[in-house]
Amino acid sequence: MKKIIINICILLLAVGSLSAQGLKSPNGDFSMGFSLLKDGTPTYKLTYKGKAIIKESKLGFELKDDDTSLLNGFSVEDTQTSTFNETWKPVWGEVSEIKNHYNELAVTLNQKSTDRKMTIRFRLFDDGLGFRYEFPKQKNLVYFVIKEERTQFAMAGDHTAFWIPGDYDTQEYDYTESKLSEIRGKMDQAITPNASQQPFSKTGVQTSLMMKTEDGLYINLHEAALINYSTMHLNLDDTNMVFQSWLTPDANGDKGYLQAPFNTPWRTIIASDDARDILDSKMTYNLNEPSKIEDTSWIKPVKYVGVWWEMITGKSSWSYTNDFPSIKLGETDYSKATPSGTHGATTANVKKYIDFAAENGFDAVLVEGWNVGWEDWFGKSKDYVFDFVTPYPDFDVEEVHSYAKSKGIKMMMHHETSSSVRNYERHMDAAYKFMNDNGYTSVKSGYVGDILPRGENHYNQWIVNHYQYALEKAADYKIMVNAHEAVRPTGVARTYPNLIGNESARGTEYQAFGGSKPNHVTVLPFTRLIGGPMDYTPGIFEMDISKMNPDNHSHLNATIANQLALYVTMYSPLQMAADTPENYNRFPDAFQFIKDVAVDWDDSKYLEAEPGKYVTVARKAKETNNWFVGNANGLEKRTSEIKLDFLDKGKKYEAIIYADAKDAHYKTNPQAYKITKQTVTNKTKLTIDSASGGGFAISIIEK
Repeated sequence: MKKIIINICILLLAVGSLSAQGLKSPNGDFSMGFSLLKDGTPTYKLTYKGKAIIKESKLGFELKDDDTSLLNGFSVEDTQTSTFNETWKPVWGEVSEIKNHYNELAVTLNQKSTDRKMTIRFRLFDDGLGFRYEFPKQKNLVYFVIKEERTQFAMAGDHTAFWIPGDYDTQEYDYTESKLSEIRGKMDQAITPNASQQPFSKTGVQTSLMMKTEDGLYINLHEAALINYSTMHLNLDDTNMVFQSWLTPDANGDKGYLQAPFNTPWRTIIASDDARDILDSKMTYNLNEPSKIEDTSWIKPVKYVGVWWEMITGKSSWSYTNDFPSIKLGETDYSKATPSGTHGATTANVKKYIDFAAENGFDAVLVEGWNVGWEDWFGKSKDYVFDFVTPYPDFDVEEVHSYAKSKGIKMMMHHETSSSVRNYERHMDAAYKFMNDNGYTSVKSGYVGDILPRGENHYNQWIVNHYQYALEKAADYKIMVNAHEAVRPTGVARTYPNLIGNESARGTEYQAFGGSKPNHVTVLPFTRLIGGPMDYTPGIFEMDISKMNPDNHSHLNATIANQLALYVTMYSPLQMAADTPENYNRFPDAFQFIKDVAVDWDDSKYLEAEPGKYVTVARKAKETNNWFVGNANGLEKRTSEIKLDFLDKGKKYEAIIYADAKDAHYKTNPQAYKITKQTVTNKTKLTIDSASGGGFAISIIEK
């Protein structure tokens, strides 16, 4: 009898060891645990230096038209642990090398009642946790429809959060800072108008979600490797402080159509007691696959100018004429139309920008509104809206191509799809070939307005697949992509590095639509930039928009020094000098920093950081010994004390400091700045003041 009891105890211990598993990060700071509840529901939890980051949280799926969903009734069939450690080189980036080091736990579950299998794979890095669901090939789970993913993130307190409303169609909101418990009460005010939007809940928010606990821990929730799946939002149970995944539905209300074998995107949790570590994390990229583009020699960072800001402000227009009440491509005769006189994309005007780019060392010129169809493109639910190859009568494609080539300038194409994705796919090959034939090496695509086919959303599985299709098709033609209004990035640029930028957040254009909060750019690095670079279009020097267009009374909520800093703090291999040549010519000494600053880097150091307050970054220009520093400041005037200990020992540098003047202020005196020079070494400490909505920028050039 005693022997039988001992054997039973051994069996129970064995079962317990399978159903409860743990894992530590390589440096030991993070610990995660996996276990099954009594009803077979899988759960996980996460701690950092002994403090709870994620309390016990449930995992699983609710399936459509299936009485037995993948929520409970599981037993552990197998567990495997492993360690991975590599260093890889990005095609472009903040650093020349990225370390990818994690400990892994893969738990294979079996649902006895259905004989279905599901693996949950956890990877624990020194900066956080990533996990995903994997559905192996099996006879009882082949094609299935997701009603909802039921991943939970149980918070350990009522944290301060920096959030935008959960929305199926836009991320172009200003961030709200509040306690989690206050989201419900602030939601209505946070939802501001947009060309296409569909909020879904009073407590629904978007990732990347940045939070700070009362005891000083910084937590970021996001996703990585979003491929063939719906974008994840987070819906908060504000009674228990538990976030649950909320996938973007399609026109039928379904959240995803899957076929096994299949892997979901990774769910990511980055955490630290130092805000700088959140910005420095490369975990999102590490959870993506290596580049699938073998020859990446044609993928190059770009600094550009363009015919854009004058249109955004209303000084000029995208459309050619005011004669036609409607346009039908192939039928409307533009040769008989009277030019409006405000069209921006004329051959003469574009040549002016080409000259400016060539004179000041830029790589490319963007031109918007060059192609026919802009007269009635917006809000018409129009399928055949653009063909992406037919220019207006006042834009000579061949002449512009020849002129740009003679000046050593590349042209950047603009494809506004008006969210008619079927139409874009219909014309894509011809449009990309047209780009090859006419010297366009990169494309800025846009998805303004409600998606066609009708009822689809910007972030559901089908449309996510469209963005991926456009990206991969562009790679076939050796074209770099900068997608606006598309899905937020999730590190996919590691796999397809021709994705050199996205908008996918509230960019500079909103400063001409009424303004963004002065501290907006101190939040974006902690949220939007976690998944990849943003085409924020910085560098505006004229803050009073009425100077561009008397009918537009918007005001840019930033100082000139702040705008310079963004070239460093808002990392992107695609950087635009967004203002007009006329405004840059008014401030040539400040414009010098934009001319000098690099767009590709060997190293980056995050010197100061606090979400919503300030971000200070130093970056070393690619294959040089020159550094650039940027500080973006929030609402409170503050003083930065910067150590230059990242410089090489024994070497001297010249530092050119572009700072706010003493009386500078984003609203009352935004164009007040001062420029000073001094010799510095790695022992130098700089003390620099930043105004409200201000900042500073520094060029550090080796002598």
